Amino acid sequence: MNRAARRLTLFDRPDDYTAFVEVLQQAAERFPMRLLCWVAMPNHWHLVLWPRQDEDLSVFMAWTTSTHSRRWHLSHHSVGTGTIYQGRFKAIPVKDDVHFLTVCRYVERNPVRARLVARATDWAWSSAACRHRLSGPRLHAWPVPQPATWEDDTSAADAVADLPRLRNAISRGIPFGPDPWREQIVTDLGWQTGLRRRGRPARAQGIAEIENYPDPN
Repeated sequence: MNRAARRLTLFDRPDDYTAFVEVLQQAAERFPMRLLCWVAMPNHWHLVLWPRQDEDLSVFMAWTTSTHSRRWHLSHHSVGTGTIYQGRFKAIPVKDDVHFLTVCRYVERNPVRARLVARATDWAWSSAACRHRLSGPRLHAWPVPQPATWEDDTSAADAVADLPRLRNAISRGIPFGPDPWREQIVTDLGWQTGLRRRGRPARAQGIAEIENYPDPN
């Protein structure tokens, strides 16, 4: 995901959304990246991606964000005024089928959660609508079957237990999954710092510390 800088509104007119979708579609055609689901919101966006090689994610995201930023400035006549993004994109690994479906539901439900629409498929700038209308960037088959009730699931109330953990994972750049797996994956990827609080080091390190972080949203 990435978010706008300086309280900027990335998408405040249909043309802004259309331009981003075009960039996303071109990126999906240009690079060997499997795009599973996505959503564009007024000041941020989420992508669920399935890379084939270790370096694919960085290459795909670098082209997507730089191309979108350049075209956005040209469209808004603001070339030379600085970046439109807060920083480099955030990305987190996802453990397994259950966690994957939780992430996809979170992404496609964003407009419903923000009270922009009643149903996820009503938000034109998302994979939920594009899948429903057979339009937009090409979506790859998921690694797990999509539940038959998916369209209703993305419009139903959030599971209270899932939301804080997922938001915390996204905010802190922490892998989303069970604690033992999460500890192992951050070690394998060299992401140990993602489990620590900012500022003064904590007296005890470990996954349990992060569960007490306030909800970032």
